[in-house]
Amino acid sequence: MMRKWIPLAIAVTFLFSWCSGSKVLGAEASRWLNTDNLDKGAIRINYDVKPNIKTKLLIVKGQNKYSYNLTPGKSGESFVLQLGNGEYTVSLLEQINGSKYREVYKDTLQLNLADENQVYLNSIQNVDWDINSLAVKKAKELTKNATTDYDKVKAIYQYIISNIKYDNKLAFSAASSYLPQIDRTLSSKKDICYGFSSLYAAMLRSEGIPAKLVMGKSDYVSTYHAWNEVFVDNKWVIIDTTVDAGWKGTITKFTMIKDASKYQVEKSY
Repeated sequence: MMRKWIPLAIAVTFLFSWCSGSKVLGAEASRWLNTDNLDKGAIRINYDVKPNIKTKLLIVKGQNKYSYNLTPGKSGESFVLQLGNGEYTVSLLEQINGSKYREVYKDTLQLNLADENQVYLNSIQNVDWDINSLAVKKAKELTKNATTDYDKVKAIYQYIISNIKYDNKLAFSAASSYLPQIDRTLSSKKDICYGFSSLYAAMLRSEGIPAKLVMGKSDYVSTYHAWNEVFVDNKWVIIDTTVDAGWKGTITKFTMIKDASKYQVEKSY
């Protein structure tokens, strides 16, 4: 559950405008835009964010768009192209003042995946994992005796709802730039819904199971919320570890797989 804040990365529309600046296409653009994983539905942005200059990545396909804040001090960050096959426009923008941005780089990409579900296996800015992550090692431990993907999904789910608690203090203090860190969530055993969902998605992805981090609204909570959609037994199902962690140990009866009619999706990662 997200209390008083909604990260800019998931804004449905954004209120900034931009002017034409030093747009770069082609060979020079390739230095900031790494497409080595385009065949998996992901791109990597390599750009040194200037101190005190808000820098955004804008990904557009048709009428749909995702905007992200790039993180200062990071050598590179990865993002998915989750709007389906077709042509994407990718732009890097720097703030001039207020809501006005200048376009630094811009390029177009063509996505053509045989299996679009593989998009949700990537390590990205808000579902950040690698083989050395403590959470990934924990996922491997939890699933070592599992014989099916469903068994893996359930084993990791049971661990999270039994061990991670909702962090009410963080819910009221987290800045709009807050990004989950799966090992921090695992070690501290607490987080907000954003962290719960990132942890679950990362652990499943590390086991080869497509998992979305989803944001929007739910009948189960009164605030903006994050949960997961997981591809298992050849279908996408909704799993909400945050809600179930809160219900576990109470008299409330619940099931792992949730009723889709109780959720309204706004963004998926």
